[in-house]
Amino acid sequence: MARPTTKSDLIELADVQFTQLWTFIHAMSDAQQTATFQFDSATLGKEAHWMRDQNVRDVLIHLYEWHQLLLNWVHANQNGTAQPFLPPPYNWKTYGQMNVDFFDKHQNTPYDTSKQLLFESHGNVMRLIDAFSNDELFAKKQFTWTGSTTLGSYCASATSSHYVWAMKKLKKHIKTYR
Repeated sequence: MARPTTKSDLIELADVQFTQLWTFIHAMSDAQQTATFQFDSATLGKEAHWMRDQNVRDVLIHLYEWHQLLLNWVHANQNGTAQPFLPPPYNWKTYGQMNVDFFDKHQNTPYDTSKQLLFESHGNVMRLIDAFSNDELFAKKQFTWTGSTTLGSYCASATSSHYVWAMKKLKKHIKTYR
């Protein structure tokens, strides 16, 4: 399915990709779920995340933290506190460091906790999406705080698109698992 352009497509794609992610994780052995990634220079992509995330927990926490970005941003702006999507001091040129900071913040988070956090945050994001109309999600300039991007596009980035990213990473983990 292409990037969603309607509320129903957004909800469907987010749920489908989330279910596929968990189906894949549940098919892993316990050892694979908790193993350190063994990517090497031959299997790494160019992006910094290939070196940043070291295990399934790190990937799940990354998804959770991006859910928190979306939830906090929407709630603050709805309540009259104008804030950008990325919290200061980060911006779209420096968000890589924010991702590293998320990684650092959760190095003592247990794997089981990361799973619970992601399940809860996915549910919160889906309830948030459901609270908006199709036009509020996908018509341009519905909210001043979304700028030239639709709210639905931000939601897709924090859900289905990110879940696809996570699946690619976990599939590479299984291919390189020894």
